[in-house]
Amino acid sequence: MVLHADPDELVQRGIQSLQQMNYLAALAYFERAYSLRKTPLAASYFALCIATERGKISDGVALCSEAIEQDPHDPRHYLNLAKIYLKAKRKPECLETLRKGLAQGEDPEIRSMLETVGVRKAPVFSFLPRRHFLNRYLGYVLRRLRLR
Repeated sequence: MVLHADPDELVQRGIQSLQQMNYLAALAYFERAYSLRKTPLAASYFALCIATERGKISDGVALCSEAIEQDPHDPRHYLNLAKIYLKAKRKPECLETLRKGLAQGEDPEIRSMLETVGVRKAPVFSFLPRRHFLNRYLGYVLRRLRLR
């Protein structure tokens, strides 16, 4: 692993490492690229890696939000922020961020993640409205008992 290359090349190698699920190598590439040149893309991916690998969720959210402020038209920033929110078990923020990312441009990975995360289970009693107290209460009880 060569860490003295061009920052753009380091970002590309980091993305390849993420695709190969080699998160530690990706973290090293993005950290080095971000230290050399603080681009929004490097910041966004570095934020994802520090949140997932180091568990620094708040740092990751702040860094990724900063990348979105600098370059609001790149859907990859929104995807990375949504992944951080999902890691933090903040599903409403994750879904909102994915929708904002789709508004910036069509991205198959965002669409796939939105369909996966956004799927709700069927109500316990399908003949009653989802917001009915029986559906809500029994759904809560069954989820707590891990039967649903």
